[in-house]
Amino acid sequence: MVCPYTWDVPGGVMAHVRDLAEALIADGHQVSVIAPASDDAPLPYYVTSAGRAIPVPYNGSVARLAFGFLSANRVRKWLREGRFDVLHVHEPAVPSVGLLACWAARGPIVATFHASFQRSRALSVSAPVLQSALEKITGRIAVSDAARKTLVEHVGGDAVLIPNGVTVSRYAEGEPLPGWGPDGGVIGFLGRMDEPRKGLPVLLEAFTRLAPDRPGVRLLLAGPGDADDALAKVPASLRDRVGVLGMVSEHDKVRAYHSVDVFCAPNTHGESFGIVLAEAMAAGAAILASDIPAFRKVLGEGQAGALFTTGDAASLAQGAAALLDDPARRAKLSDEARLAVREYDWSTVARDVVRVYETVTATGAGVVEEEQTGRPRTAEPPAPEPRPAPARDHAEPDGQARPGRASEHAEADGQARPPEAAHVHPGEAR
Repeated sequence: MVCPYTWDVPGGVMAHVRDLAEALIADGHQVSVIAPASDDAPLPYYVTSAGRAIPVPYNGSVARLAFGFLSANRVRKWLREGRFDVLHVHEPAVPSVGLLACWAARGPIVATFHASFQRSRALSVSAPVLQSALEKITGRIAVSDAARKTLVEHVGGDAVLIPNGVTVSRYAEGEPLPGWGPDGGVIGFLGRMDEPRKGLPVLLEAFTRLAPDRPGVRLLLAGPGDADDALAKVPASLRDRVGVLGMVSEHDKVRAYHSVDVFCAPNTHGESFGIVLAEAMAAGAAILASDIPAFRKVLGEGQAGALFTTGDAASLAQGAAALLDDPARRAKLSDEARLAVREYDWSTVARDVVRVYETVTATGAGVVEEEQTGRPRTAEPPAPEPRPAPARDHAEPDGQARPGRASEHAEADGQARPPEAAHVHPGEAR
């Protein structure tokens, strides 16, 4: 599996890849992931670093990508030694390791498309270059109707719709953070604070409208970004009622969801699903979200969470006031959210992904590395002429041990890898 965004910084696609990999492993499949990451970053045993990521503006955000000779060589090495049954690339049109993997591989390739946007000049300009990679894809998945629409309009082709997943049990229970609610007045936000499309300025303006007449109202912010910049958008007299946690661990993120009376998702655009929204639903939060199409879909047009007019601080303030004044409605929305989120649990979503794997691997051919001349490598290199040297146990004809043998699980750099990370067999029933 290939993640295009750095493993060092939390994000929706990275969380999707991580949770899907772990759900497949829990079901008995063998999974290996390659992703951009610093060489000294702590990584799960199933993740291989493709090299350090570089921040690049992308889709109204700052994406941390890896694209260059070092990453290309690491991707080829990973493919060559993995002998995978299927290659699953996330966001193959993004200029990162996913695109490199498509160029470097041949065989059963599944791609998941996450992004949603109205126009993409970059995609239009780069379409001819991308085509040689994208035409290799044999199975396509879109995480939402919006992502599917983007695929059809900007890339071409169609995809099966399989939503983002969430590990519902991970968020179901949590101890509130010290000094926080729920106490009838806490509004929460989780996301990158310095990305305009996440909508924090809209929430801060709404809070500024609400707070003067409601002394019990407080704001809890979590996510990467400059706390001083966020606080500067709030009048000085109200700043002591705003808590900024910064980037939080998975454990504290769960606690944050359970520390609020209303969880607000004020995103303005560029969301095809909203994994944070699904996490908050799994935690049973009463949700107030902008009425962008992706959020309306996940919240059942308002049944599992209240909606406000996108980008409208007055509408957000009105919606928040109504929820804070109505504990019974908050409780009903909480119940509806917990019920609605079940269809997004990874136990269901991962099975749907495996069905796509089974479809593309029906011929039994595995993934092979594409020769840089355009010829695919065979599964085994041709045997050289016989030599007088004695044979070795579990050695290939060229004398080099291959990963995946019962007695060998070493990379070419001499670093040991756990046996269970050596192959991907997502099509097998275990």
